[in-house]
Amino acid sequence: SRRHRLYREELNLTSPAAPLPFRPEASWLQFHLGISRDGLYPRSSPAVTRLLRDMREFPTISADYSQDEKALLGACDCSQIVKPSGVHLKLVLRFQDFGKAMFKPMRQKREEETPEDFFYFVDFQRHNAEIAAFHLDRILDFRRVPPTVGRLINVTREILEVTKNEVLQSVFFVSPASNVCFFAKCPYMCKTEYAVCGNPHLLEGSLSAFLPSLNLAPRLSIPNPWIRSYSFDGKEEWEVNPLYCNTVREIYPYSNSNRLLNIVDMAIFDFLIGNMDRHHYEMFTKFGDDGFLLHLDNARGFGRHSHDEISILAPLSQCCTIKRTTLLRLQLLAEPDYRLSDVMRESLLQDPLAPVLTEPHLLALDRRLQLVLEAVGRCIDTFGEATVVANDTAQPPAPASHRAEPDT
Repeated sequence: SRRHRLYREELNLTSPAAPLPFRPEASWLQFHLGISRDGLYPRSSPAVTRLLRDMREFPTISADYSQDEKALLGACDCSQIVKPSGVHLKLVLRFQDFGKAMFKPMRQKREEETPEDFFYFVDFQRHNAEIAAFHLDRILDFRRVPPTVGRLINVTREILEVTKNEVLQSVFFVSPASNVCFFAKCPYMCKTEYAVCGNPHLLEGSLSAFLPSLNLAPRLSIPNPWIRSYSFDGKEEWEVNPLYCNTVREIYPYSNSNRLLNIVDMAIFDFLIGNMDRHHYEMFTKFGDDGFLLHLDNARGFGRHSHDEISILAPLSQCCTIKRTTLLRLQLLAEPDYRLSDVMRESLLQDPLAPVLTEPHLLALDRRLQLVLEAVGRCIDTFGEATVVANDTAQPPAPASHRAEPDT
């Protein structure tokens, strides 16, 4: 603490108390009010456009550890929210209008691939993967990833100066290269060797908008039926039993709702981004069993453009079912005039950190999309289109009361 006080005095840092005005038209509030049974936001939502701009431009008024790190330190009971690991550093940044976003700093350069010997559960978390996942989710018309934008953060002015967390303050230091660095405070992998550093103060990162608080819009965290074994040599039943889906279909709620179709959507999304780490999924309780699945925590995607992990598609290939709307969208994005890589490239140019993905990752999307369509084709050849393709185009309108509540 003495070293930190001297450091702050040397840089003449201050922590002014910023006012917290509240405006009903605030983008964060409008985003929360727009959450419905159909997704986190409507198509072409002006609130999301403003939210992305505000996360990109608003000054931070406070910074703190996320619930993961607090759980590791015993500072909160976060068991209903997170499964703490402590391997990866992320912070909660607050803005005016009660805005709040999850900041994930750059840990891996865009042109680097995840080493072949890495297990998925020790892979890096990539800020650009979070950004790209939001854009892909929107292109697929799922709208299940919270709005995410890239930003250059001044770690001194926008984190150190505004945080009131003494533990977070204590992990800042100046590197031998005169760059300002900080690291996570946790039992392991949280040392200066694993710090992130500005250049000398600026650091790339992703900002993902927070969802409404659990008190106002409760959510369930549910184990993925196709969860992977998080050990070096173990295997789950689905990995050794090709008829595993028959068992899943007999279990509530997969037996009598569209939950299984939503799982297949999620598997297709994860396959396209190369994410093997979907051990749980979350849902808003207010929308019931047929509510959409939230596609959260996508930072382990886009790790290896040279490898297609076919096992991620197990829900599709084992259950042989897919929504008609999803299939139509995938078929459109396979057309030369609407090629997925081209649409993604154009969409990602809107982000301040463009180029977000390297060209090999963009081209991998086209290759993986063809593999998804081939898997659907094999299912149709075996069981027939009427059995495989579920008609979800005639859904009843959601009641006006079925809205997620805002975080105030």
